[in-house]
Amino acid sequence: MEWRDEGILLNTRRHGETSAIIEVFTPEHGRHAGVVRGGTSRKIAPILQPGAQLDVAWRARLEDHIGSFQVEPVRSRAAVALSGRLALAGLNAVTALLAFCLPEREPHPRLYRRSEQLLDLLDQAELWPLAYLRWEICLLEEMGYALELEACAVTGTQDDLVYVSPKSGRAVSRAAAGVWADRLLPLPDVLRGHGDADNDQIAQGLVTTGYFLTAHLAQDLGNKPLPEARSRFVEAFTRQL
Repeated sequence: MEWRDEGILLNTRRHGETSAIIEVFTPEHGRHAGVVRGGTSRKIAPILQPGAQLDVAWRARLEDHIGSFQVEPVRSRAAVALSGRLALAGLNAVTALLAFCLPEREPHPRLYRRSEQLLDLLDQAELWPLAYLRWEICLLEEMGYALELEACAVTGTQDDLVYVSPKSGRAVSRAAAGVWADRLLPLPDVLRGHGDADNDQIAQGLVTTGYFLTAHLAQDLGNKPLPEARSRFVEAFTRQL
């Protein structure tokens, strides 16, 4: 069994004396693991940094074996990630969430394209927070937790939508919320793709997407805790406000 694809390196860990096991996110083969022989060497180890774009060739005797990778660098994102605290925290959040959420070997080409585009914006600090928020919305959709924000879940109106139901992920208008308003999540205009994308609204949007990542997606994955890298990114972002 063998195939070749391009992918984003999610993580790496030492394997034996000189090898490494890596996980990559590829458009056609999803999240896929394999052994890189000599992965700890001076030649290869600098290539195997989270977020790196790699050309990978996977080979195994049987399809269900872990197999081995031959890797070639396409582009590194290490230098950009190290250019600032927010960039590094953002890259770590993206790779950690993908490794956490994605089923093994299940293709998600749309999410792959969005992830690649997002990581390519790492050096554009003014664009990154909004792009990241939109990426989390896409991640929820791909994992089956799409938010429905175009009409009120109670009345059907499209006006004055300011809340999200934590149970259904649907929008709720100010009037329909009534006495339950303090139990609902914020729905800033930016979460619906409307209005100015100021940082305060992005921070509110991250509260809402974070709730669904934690209380729905992570719970359905065995009630595992969401990767700390995500909270570190949100903390780094809100510290700038």
